[in-house]
Amino acid sequence: MHDRMSGRFEGRAVYVTGAASGLGKATAERFGREGARVLAVDVNGDGVVETVNALRAAGSDALGAVVDVSDADSVAASVAHMVEAFGGVDVLVNVAGIGRAARFEEIDESEWNRTLAVNLTGAFHTTQAALPHLLRRSGANIVNVASIAGLRGHAYCSAYSASKAALISLTRSLALEFTSRGLRANCVAPGGIMTPLIAGFIPREDFERELLAYYSPPPPGNLSTVEDVTASIAFLASPEARTINGAVLVCDGGTMA
Repeated sequence: MHDRMSGRFEGRAVYVTGAASGLGKATAERFGREGARVLAVDVNGDGVVETVNALRAAGSDALGAVVDVSDADSVAASVAHMVEAFGGVDVLVNVAGIGRAARFEEIDESEWNRTLAVNLTGAFHTTQAALPHLLRRSGANIVNVASIAGLRGHAYCSAYSASKAALISLTRSLALEFTSRGLRANCVAPGGIMTPLIAGFIPREDFERELLAYYSPPPPGNLSTVEDVTASIAFLASPEARTINGAVLVCDGGTMA
């Protein structure tokens, strides 16, 4: 945990999914350092406790909830808890995501459905639950974590890529539909990040190498850190980005260039 930063989000209430580890944990901590009151949610209860304890140890006002974002009732209960505790929702950040590298013929329907349930339907659930509260707050906004895998085809990542492409389209649709009501929606599209999730995408020996080379950053091994991506998330959520709506901020070291 870094030292507390000056507070762009002082007094703002921020809901972060996937907050038990990796990018979600780092995102919750980033908003906490910038003065936000944070609700950290994840299906991993032990990880949520660790995140909340770290936030509180650093002086942040934080709560946690065990939530499976694919379960609408679970999400709705956590939003209600947040509103009761913090008085509202100013920022919704959808970080929760799952996926792995696999040949298309290895993916069964249950894996396909689960990938979309977490990566896409999870954002649908959180947005629906938080929407009435977001619309009551000046400057409220949504930041979704997509991927460069949602911007073009990625071999051996069909389920993950489909879910992230749909998340990008959902984000843009929300941005357009709610711009006249003062609610922004944007997303970040990282390349590889040094988090536990990346282990599921390590190329296998039976994958065709020429199909993999184009989704690595130009300098070999130059993966982003969670701090790189949380800085972009916080920027999009901040007043500095008040005219940015429906954007896909690519954070990939030039991979898509």
